[in-house]
Amino acid sequence: MAAADLLVVITDLILRQIPILYYFKFHFLFDIPVCNIHAALLYAATDCSVWFTVAFTFDRFVAICCQKLKTKYCTERTAAVVIGIVTVLFSLKNIFWYFMFTSRYILQKVPWFCVITISVMLSPVWTAIEFLHYILTPCVPFILILMLNALTVRHILVTIRIRKRLRVQSSGESDSDPETKNRRKSITLLLVISGNFILLWALLVVCTMYSRIVILNMLDNDQMLLIIQELGFMLQLLSCCTNTSIYGVTQSKFREELKNGLKYPFTLISKIIK
Repeated sequence: MAAADLLVVITDLILRQIPILYYFKFHFLFDIPVCNIHAALLYAATDCSVWFTVAFTFDRFVAICCQKLKTKYCTERTAAVVIGIVTVLFSLKNIFWYFMFTSRYILQKVPWFCVITISVMLSPVWTAIEFLHYILTPCVPFILILMLNALTVRHILVTIRIRKRLRVQSSGESDSDPETKNRRKSITLLLVISGNFILLWALLVVCTMYSRIVILNMLDNDQMLLIIQELGFMLQLLSCCTNTSIYGVTQSKFREELKNGLKYPFTLISKIIK
């Protein structure tokens, strides 16, 4: 997840801006289909980032809810196979972006970063392909993450009730134990992940689909829509880094190592002085 998120940052936030900001130094790009390759890599990295989140959510679901399957599924070998399959499938899926754009970068402040031909823009076939693209990422992940997290939360709540009932019967205590508190924290984490993913992707999906409908019907594309769509791109990019951060920061071992890393320079200085 972290590697895919980093690739999105590099291919979108960094490599996307260089040919636009330094236009006169990149004339050689007109003869090389760099933008086509860039588009395919960017969308493949974004898809991998999203679907790695789905795979990780499924992994948590199996680890918490399916104890019999856990020993077989939650292994390093399975993780490597899943990562490999997701990477290959979505790399192949996004090859069509190579043929959708021209090789030139656009030099205007609009969401598209490659020049797109009128024939492609008005083609119902390409529109159908683009709609299918947004259905696979992120509409299907929306549904899967919500469903898996809902099932996980339901399982945790049932387990908490059973554990609480057993504690009352055995010792007469009704207060929640540390294990119950940890499970409630897991529920909060799952809800935050689901809400964060859906909220940050929703604006881009709605604006992009509406924009394609406007173009197909030969209507004027409102400037405000372009601004909102650009805001949607910004939120989508934010989504590609927040899930990994949330999963990392909520782990006690990660927080401990982070504190040690922040304290290390001061500890080193203190040792040198002594």
